[in-house]
Amino acid sequence: MGGLFVAIGDSFTEGVGDWDTRHPNGVRGWADRVAKQLSKADPDTRYANLAIRSRRLAGVVEEQIEPALDLRPDLISFYAGGNDLLELRKDLGPVLETYTRAVERLVSTGAHVLLFTGFDIPLHPVLEPFKRRNWAFNDHVRQLARRHPDAVTLVDYWAWNAYRDRRMWDIDKLHMNRAGHRYMAIQILNILGVRHQLEFEPFGPSERVGPVQSVSRDVEWLRQWVLPMFGRRIRGVTLGDELRPKWPEPIRPADGMKKMYRKRRTPLAVD
Repeated sequence: MGGLFVAIGDSFTEGVGDWDTRHPNGVRGWADRVAKQLSKADPDTRYANLAIRSRRLAGVVEEQIEPALDLRPDLISFYAGGNDLLELRKDLGPVLETYTRAVERLVSTGAHVLLFTGFDIPLHPVLEPFKRRNWAFNDHVRQLARRHPDAVTLVDYWAWNAYRDRRMWDIDKLHMNRAGHRYMAIQILNILGVRHQLEFEPFGPSERVGPVQSVSRDVEWLRQWVLPMFGRRIRGVTLGDELRPKWPEPIRPADGMKKMYRKRRTPLAVD
């Protein structure tokens, strides 16, 4: 496929859940994996990733779209809006309008655009109201993809039953873990028609959890993840406030992404 692949968005695209300290921001993720396989197909492939966790749609649009387009990408992935869906007091109408304008801007450049639906995560009842917003968002994404059949490829994440297995998710239940990111990379490469070397080994039988253990896990999950998340929202802070994009300038994944990150971390010797 070659050319330049640029990924923009939030934690989904940054790679949160696929923890790996050998990569920038301590995460790898599906986009890095896709870029690596594209480089195996064509060593001249270049890649940039501007995504930062916790970014809302407006932040992605304002901070990432024009810098990404300045790089003149051939392929650009756009996933944003999930953090807005978690804000029940925010009217969904303006969010969908902003998303539409962003897609139209991306398509207007001639780059091929990857769009994503959001998965219908099996949520605890305390978060159930978010599902309806997710369904409305997904319908809107599908409509935009149908509007631009030649310029947009839809990754219909919502429809993939593999993600109904809790072993595809990190402990926070909102982000894919390493297995989830790997599976996502495989599916995207297959959709794009790119030959690759990634494989996914099916899980064995799932562990059966009794009602007492299930309740205990839910209580711990609420304490460790849900309450801190809403606390940060109340304070107006996010986990991405101090982070920079993983790969703000195009790199050649064929040169070794872990090796490039080691070089970036190593301070220059001073006489």
